[in-house]
Amino acid sequence: MPTGRLKILHVESGRHLYGGALQVVHILAGLKQRGFDNLLACPTDSAIARAAAPHAEILEMPMGGDADAGMVARLVRTAHRHRPDLMHLHSRRGADLWGGIAARVTGTPCVLSRRVDNPEPRWLVSAKYGLYDHVIAISEGIRNVLISEGLSPRHVTCVRSAVDAARWTAPVDRNAFRAEFDLPQDALTIGMVAQLIPRKGHRHLLDALERLVADFPQLHVLVFGKGPLEGELRADIEARRMAGRVRLAGFRDDLPRWLGGLDILAHPADREGLGIAVLQASAAGVPVVAARAGGLPEAVEDGVTGLLTPPGDVAALAAALHRLAADPALRRRMGEAGRARIQAKFSLDAMVDGNLAVYHACLPSRGMPHGYTVPAYHR
Repeated sequence: MPTGRLKILHVESGRHLYGGALQVVHILAGLKQRGFDNLLACPTDSAIARAAAPHAEILEMPMGGDADAGMVARLVRTAHRHRPDLMHLHSRRGADLWGGIAARVTGTPCVLSRRVDNPEPRWLVSAKYGLYDHVIAISEGIRNVLISEGLSPRHVTCVRSAVDAARWTAPVDRNAFRAEFDLPQDALTIGMVAQLIPRKGHRHLLDALERLVADFPQLHVLVFGKGPLEGELRADIEARRMAGRVRLAGFRDDLPRWLGGLDILAHPADREGLGIAVLQASAAGVPVVAARAGGLPEAVEDGVTGLLTPPGDVAALAAALHRLAADPALRRRMGEAGRARIQAKFSLDAMVDGNLAVYHACLPSRGMPHGYTVPAYHR
């Protein structure tokens, strides 16, 4: 294998800068700081292309998802042209399968990041995951799902996602927050930050709110994000006569400025890899009510940084929200504990070093950049 700087070809097929794509940007930045060369294959004119430009050579190309078998040829040409030492596949939407085949065709060592906990049939796990030299799961919950479906424990490592805590810790001007979102002075504000897709559980939150408004007439809800359920959710909010209480606030690039203004973050997902929005809220000092699904129990320390409820249990969700809504001191204690836990356990450096440890295991004969030693990674 040639000497020199290690060159990584990253593949991310998501167009928007949601949680997973943001993690890719953090990894690219950390690798560049450590002396690695990054290439990023991503969709043409995508948000991640713009965000990642300072940290990688951007290779824009059409990416049409699972049905776009042409991605194989495009990624093969890219690998032949740039000769990366390793290919790191960061998303589904075709990047996993087609990227794995391209890596096999070109003989490029290949790592897959698995960011979701939805089940797959054992035959597919056996066929697809054999394409990768190693799999990185962003939570133990995802790792356990893969192992239960037949993947060897030796073939998958948990490296948890992380947040840039400093971006979320600035104090929020409460008057400015209320003015920005047209909230009354006495508003008690619950937020939800997630794509508007079924598995995130927006319907559970709306069901729970109907049990809370009598006790908390000052309650308001801000729903951040966008997605295919927007029209359905808007109609549901209108049908429940909650339009004056629940606001679809859209996708906000300036969310770090405002997230700390929430009193509570709700994340009642039916399935979740880890929950980047939960980590961000904790970094901002906001207590969390989340479902005990996927990797969320790793993101929320139940009874310390927030409260966990059974997935889909609306009564339990309403009770947990009620408990926090009624107790400002508890909200404050959990918010402070959440911020401290993020800084201690979910740092960007730990995540980047965890990914590097996997690279090193896949490329044992390949030297690291001059002066850089891969640290031991501890989950």
